[in-house]
Amino acid sequence: MTDGWDWRQPGGSPAPARPPGPGYPPVGSPTAQPGAVGGTTSPWWSDALADPWRDPAAPSAVVVPAPPGPRTEPEPVSDPDAPGRSTLRQLLLIPLITALLAGSLGGALGYAFAVRGGAGAGTVLGADPQAPGLAQRRPESLAGVAKRVLPSVVTVRVASLGGTSEGSGFIASADGHVITNDHVVAGATGKASVIFNDGSSAPATIIGQDPESDIAVIKVSRTGLRPVEFGDSDALAVGDPVLAIGSPLSLANTVTAGIVSALDRTMQAGEPGGPVRYYAAIQTDAAVNHGNSGGPLVDGAGRVIGVNSTIKSLVADGQEAGNIGLAFAIPINQAKRVTQDIIGTGKARRTVIGAQVGGPGAGSGGGVRLAAVEPSGPAAGAGLKAGDVILKLNGRPMTEPIDLIALVRKFAPGSVVTVEYRRGTTRQNASVTLAADAK
Repeated sequence: MTDGWDWRQPGGSPAPARPPGPGYPPVGSPTAQPGAVGGTTSPWWSDALADPWRDPAAPSAVVVPAPPGPRTEPEPVSDPDAPGRSTLRQLLLIPLITALLAGSLGGALGYAFAVRGGAGAGTVLGADPQAPGLAQRRPESLAGVAKRVLPSVVTVRVASLGGTSEGSGFIASADGHVITNDHVVAGATGKASVIFNDGSSAPATIIGQDPESDIAVIKVSRTGLRPVEFGDSDALAVGDPVLAIGSPLSLANTVTAGIVSALDRTMQAGEPGGPVRYYAAIQTDAAVNHGNSGGPLVDGAGRVIGVNSTIKSLVADGQEAGNIGLAFAIPINQAKRVTQDIIGTGKARRTVIGAQVGGPGAGSGGGVRLAAVEPSGPAAGAGLKAGDVILKLNGRPMTEPIDLIALVRKFAPGSVVTVEYRRGTTRQNASVTLAADAK
């Protein structure tokens, strides 16, 4: 038991006794009171004697001795407030800020360029049309054919007593001859006019017309004209692709496509009181309407092989006929021959066989009976007689009188045709050289 002054350091010797003196009360003094120093009370020492653990000479920090054993390095401790390596948030934040800055800069530059050069200035939309690999219209395509032929197709307008007649036509020669239908210019009371593919127009003069073949020729005074290329209508086959070009229903520069539906389709047409026209026509399903008359029917190579002339429609008399996929064109070999006659002589020659059809058995379906034969005509020269029944002409079966008339007029005068006929019960063949009529 100590009085609090006999304090020893661990493992040390007793502390030396302090001599009495000022500030230290005498040991064992009866007058010594706690907190009194030399008879004077000290606040610092007021409870020192009562605190058995208090040592004024002890260090201010408590040192805990290390446990025995091998020495180890202390575990590193990081301060969360101290600057260190970038966290995930910082790694994501940096590129985001960079992108925002770049976008703002790009938008500002784009706005500046748009204001300076106009909105959209310098911007090219689409690919270069001349770039390799881009599809171009081939000359042999339908679009290529139409592009080549359209500059040679015209709209024909003629003043008549009933108003203005309008149809189509095409340039046949560089000096201005235009082929059209006779029924387009029939009844004309004034000069015709021609409207070209580019919208320009020029006056035209009617050179001549042939009502029976439905071909007319007009001429326009203009330079730089591009005539069409003519094909061979005799070389056509059913199924060949064709284009019909013209101004149907006053819609200029209209192109329709189809095929050759039939060849040598014989038919009779004409207005009441007007001439009777016979056609051995090219039938097509290309859309043809009023206004297409006189326009060209061209093949897949852009060559004119027919003149669009008539259509068939399921309408009553007096109603406007429309396309139902049955249109007919005059073969260009026939139209070209008639045109050359009109230009050369002012009128066309009519091809005849030198016989009249009719009589008993005519049109019975078993051929066409000859009612009479001209003594010095082509039929008589080939040995044919009245009463003979024509079964075929150049291999084409005859079933109606119209068939014989239309097919004969398709050929040029001087053409030699093969006729198969029946006389009684005997079938025979003859070669007939067709001729032009006397008028």
